Amino acid sequence: MGKGKVIEEVDATAWMLDNEVANFVLLHQKEVLYMCMLGYTFLHGSKVFAAAPKTASFSYKLVSMILACTGGGILVPLFINSIPVPLANDAYPIAILTSFAIHYYFPIVWEVITLSPMVKACIIVLYEIVRAKVVLTFTIASNAAIAPSLFSFALFGPIMCGTIGGCGGAFLPMNKGLEPILNGMGYPMITACMGATLVHLFLNTTFS
Repeated sequence: MGKGKVIEEVDATAWMLDNEVANFVLLHQKEVLYMCMLGYTFLHGSKVFAAAPKTASFSYKLVSMILACTGGGILVPLFINSIPVPLANDAYPIAILTSFAIHYYFPIVWEVITLSPMVKACIIVLYEIVRAKVVLTFTIASNAAIAPSLFSFALFGPIMCGTIGGCGGAFLPMNKGLEPILNGMGYPMITACMGATLVHLFLNTTFS
């Protein structure tokens, strides 16, 4: 009797990860990661310099930019007893200082970028890719650090940490209080909360 054919199982969803777009978005290559980090810090810098008083000092703008770029990366590690991102990863301070120098010494660069919707859109894409990575990373890290209580997995803690990771910079320095949500939650807060919730529930329930 002849041997029957062996039917190999094919993953119908493999195409979602096996392409160049996925490799870019998932930041598998360091070069892509650093480029996205530069776009992330550069866009944050535009917001910081636009909001800072004209008479603000060099140090005020620099510290404000550091807090804006790494606010969630400072708060969440403190919550889960870990090392804040700007202390653990030297790439972030380098990206922040590079973007700060461009905004401080060559402000015309941002003015030129705003004239081109396509270029500005590309920088926003780089910004959102890094923010999504931050939300994902902190949601997973918080789930590993927080022990379950009422359910089989920690439910609200990781979602809160993931949300703060994606928008924590808006609340720093602490003297801002709740002013950032005085007129409602901004889109960075809403999208961070939605992303953290979906990722957390997908990884810990039968939705996966």
